[in-house]
Amino acid sequence: MIKFRPELFPSFPMSPTNSNAETTRIALTALGALTALSPLDGRYAAKLEPLRAHFSEFGLIKNRVRVEVEWLKALANAPELTEIKSFSSHTLSELDQVIDGFKVTDADAIKTIETRTNHDVKAMEYWLKERLSGNAEVMAAGEFIHFGCTSEDINNVSHALMLQQGRAGVLLPSLRGLVERFRELAHALAELPMLARTHGQPATPTTLGKEMANICARLETAQRGVAGVRLSAKFNGAVGNYNAHLAAYPGFDWEAFNRRFIESFGLEFNPYTTQIEPHDAMVELFDAIARTNSILVDADRDLWQYISLGYFKQKLKSGEIGSSTMPHKVNPIDFENSEGNLGLANALLRHLAEKLPISRMQRDLTDSTVLRNMGVAFGYTLLAYDSCLRGLDKLEAEPARLHADLDACWEVLAEPVQTLMRRYNVANPYEQLKELTRGKGITREALRVFVQGLAIPEDEKARLLEMTPWSYLGKAVELAKRI
Repeated sequence: MIKFRPELFPSFPMSPTNSNAETTRIALTALGALTALSPLDGRYAAKLEPLRAHFSEFGLIKNRVRVEVEWLKALANAPELTEIKSFSSHTLSELDQVIDGFKVTDADAIKTIETRTNHDVKAMEYWLKERLSGNAEVMAAGEFIHFGCTSEDINNVSHALMLQQGRAGVLLPSLRGLVERFRELAHALAELPMLARTHGQPATPTTLGKEMANICARLETAQRGVAGVRLSAKFNGAVGNYNAHLAAYPGFDWEAFNRRFIESFGLEFNPYTTQIEPHDAMVELFDAIARTNSILVDADRDLWQYISLGYFKQKLKSGEIGSSTMPHKVNPIDFENSEGNLGLANALLRHLAEKLPISRMQRDLTDSTVLRNMGVAFGYTLLAYDSCLRGLDKLEAEPARLHADLDACWEVLAEPVQTLMRRYNVANPYEQLKELTRGKGITREALRVFVQGLAIPEDEKARLLEMTPWSYLGKAVELAKRI
């Protein structure tokens, strides 16, 4: 039991009639951004509002109610189950309204019942019966609410729906926004030459746009992976064998019926489970999101470095302060925030992926508490995507700085020179260029003298002499524009 300490919250209205549990519950509801334990519900609460409808406890309870109501409707629509009659259009409309009109106050009423039952799904079942007590058709079929179900039948479908909704409604749109912003940068900066760095050292030139295209392509592939995971669910009773269902209706094809029920939610039916659906599809999704996040960590770090090198400057925001002591600073905080939040997200996603497939024998409860943190993993992921996007929107390329770097590194043309020497069978081309350039750098004039002395066709020699570090770009421009 959490003990509420009123001295820490002097403005919280106390009532002598409140029980300790009720006082604690109300107190926790009253906590604001400055008293929230998690920054997701404090500092970053406004940014994560779109996730609350899906991953809050309210979202879980609403989905439970949806599954329970849809199950009752499905049973009433099965003519073989003669003890439950088909519902009238009026009753079907009322049942739909229970789902569509579900409010926080309804979830709160279920939580109040839970203080008596100490069981969340049973509390929801009791609330449904109370909520529909005025409907004679439903009350005549009242015991078919939760018929044949274990709590996990309701929960696993609800969790799959939460992920389905959060992925389609929040995560993928945010990820698509990032992909498109990198695409725009790839096109806009396609022709801007840039000195590449392998091992941190000057390397074959590319373009700034081509490097943005690389990130865009990786994220686009990752996005398809996240979108393509088929979420699964089960609805087969206490240990996955339809024992109770067949005890009541031995001649009914419950497996086919329940398969259609699960597929009606757009989920994939899993016929082989214990009491719990083994969560393998969830794990596939969490792994896909974590892989996406790792790609973005790589992008955040590169962008941070490009800003440090001066390849990008950041647009100034009026009133913003970079350092409390150094007034000149404009820090790459958006990419730093993104990287930090991606680390937190992936720590959770990878724990979820490692833990969820494991459950002792037919069921243990370790998955239950872990699953309540799906929204936390999505929350840190969404924060990271938002931070990266804000950072991208502040970037302005610095062509002069990019050109200066290239002009200081004529040694990068050692590669095309020695490659052309190979074509014309000049002896030891690599070794000659290594001796000329490795660890020394080289001037434009020194390279010109070397090329003029080569025993290669004059037109090829002329082509090499015209080449510069900012023109030696291969297909970089084409690739950047093609993404």
